[in-house]
Amino acid sequence: MQQTVQEGKPADTLLKYDDPIESTVPGNKSSADSKTLYKKIELPPLEAKPTNDDILNAILPPREWIEGNSHYIQYVSHKQSEREEVSALNKELDKRLTERQARDNPICPIREELFAQVFDEVIRQATLYSAERGLLLHRVKDEAKMTIAAYETLYRSSVTFGIKKHKEAQEGVEDLLLKVEELKRRRTELKKKELDLNSKISAINTKNTEYKGIIESMWKEEEDMVKYQGDEMEKYIQAMKEVNTSPQK
Repeated sequence: MQQTVQEGKPADTLLKYDDPIESTVPGNKSSADSKTLYKKIELPPLEAKPTNDDILNAILPPREWIEGNSHYIQYVSHKQSEREEVSALNKELDKRLTERQARDNPICPIREELFAQVFDEVIRQATLYSAERGLLLHRVKDEAKMTIAAYETLYRSSVTFGIKKHKEAQEGVEDLLLKVEELKRRRTELKKKELDLNSKISAINTKNTEYKGIIESMWKEEEDMVKYQGDEMEKYIQAMKEVNTSPQK
């Protein structure tokens, strides 16, 4: 099978490895071809039962890299860890968290990387004691990775959806702001019209009051004149009656 090998030694990890094994890359291949390693894998017989070492190498594949003209392969350690090594691993984890300035909350790539390495080390130790336990932990790890990947997908989808809704809301807000400004402008115009109409009404009321006063004054004068004429006419009629009824000499 064909496997691409990286150039340069991988970074240190909390997962415990054996010493790397050096092997020269065969043939005079180009630099592009030197990155590709062709390995022939011999399958065990069907009736053969895989050992803990086989299961461990399947769960935690070896690291491979190229330096110069040499190809290196490094398998995980098949040596069981002592209690002191577990305690040292815990201290080393805290040290690297501090050195790499990992955030305290779990949402941190550095913290996730370091704890993934520690979990691989726990799987390695468990597999050496019991292959079934190691396979179960490996299954738990894969399930956790799939769950986290699903949450990441959901998170990205929700962020995209939220940004879309935010843009729509912003567009709606801009439309509403424009509508508010238009309503304010119309309100100002209507207020101005109201003032103009109130002024006209006041002027009309003033004119009506003055006209009413003039009409009432004219009516009063005409009434007084008619009453005066009526009184004078009565006096004249009374005088004429007196003249007619007085004895002639």
